[in-house]
Amino acid sequence: MTFYEGMEAVKNISVVKEFILLGLTSDQNLQFPLFLLFLHIYILTLLSNCGIIILIKTSSRLHTPMYFLLSNLSFVDICYSSVITPNMLAIFFNERRVISFNGCVTQLLFFVFFVSVDVLLLAVMAYDRYYAICNPLLYSVHMTNGFCITLVLGSYVVGFMNALVNMSCLFRLHFCGPNKISHFYCDAPPLFKLSCNDTTINEIVMFAVAGTVEVGTLVVVFISYVYIITAVIRIRSSEGRNKAFSTCSSHLACVALFYCPALFMYLRPKSSYSMDQDRVASLFYTVIIPMLNPLIYSLRNKDMITSMRLVMQSCKAKGISAPFVS
Repeated sequence: MTFYEGMEAVKNISVVKEFILLGLTSDQNLQFPLFLLFLHIYILTLLSNCGIIILIKTSSRLHTPMYFLLSNLSFVDICYSSVITPNMLAIFFNERRVISFNGCVTQLLFFVFFVSVDVLLLAVMAYDRYYAICNPLLYSVHMTNGFCITLVLGSYVVGFMNALVNMSCLFRLHFCGPNKISHFYCDAPPLFKLSCNDTTINEIVMFAVAGTVEVGTLVVVFISYVYIITAVIRIRSSEGRNKAFSTCSSHLACVALFYCPALFMYLRPKSSYSMDQDRVASLFYTVIIPMLNPLIYSLRNKDMITSMRLVMQSCKAKGISAPFVS
């Protein structure tokens, strides 16, 4: 084939400009029940995370580095849930289920951005707990407001760089064949399967970047808790040990809930990839976890419970309701 014939063949290839999201299921009998279920979950996610932010903002006893970081985690949970869930809900009643290529890339960009910030904040919170338990006398000196803001801003910068790398790699792919994505949002692995050209570089970049961010932050969490556990064991009184562990249990639960499906999704061998498993794992950490995080922190944290009661009492005395307190 000559050069000109090759160019003519390229021109004749139909370039995909939009994708069709197949959603969670094609069973019409499940569409409405699933819509109601995930609508309630999304509303609960918004109310509980907004409640956490408002509670931390209004309660002076929660104006500490740990709760400042928690309020940022709640904000990010709202954001990355909102990137996915509203569109997923619309798919249940949209027959075409079409999303443009630019819309697909934009959704993936913001999703990777907020998820990256989420895992980075979990690592920062582990570091905060390490300093609070292992170096309590220097905690207020080291974890200043300025330093906490720097850590949060750094998380956003690193998260944005991660998303930018993933997006730039996606633009090198060509889509000329089927345009049906067997998923409820635009994720990288399903898009790779639809690409006409080789995706090896994209997969290597995604594996390297996701591995650096997720495994790197997991190492920070692991090392922090090794020091924390060592310090707690040295505490002689059982009451002191229980108090120290109670400040970490909520964070540990959130870490376990997030990292398990995320690591399963992005750091498994390509040969073991399954779209059904992918959808279940994605559903868990895009829809369920943002709802569970505030519930874990509000139900397992004594300071949060006490602050909620004080706010409820204050609102009751003023004759108003506290809608964010369940």
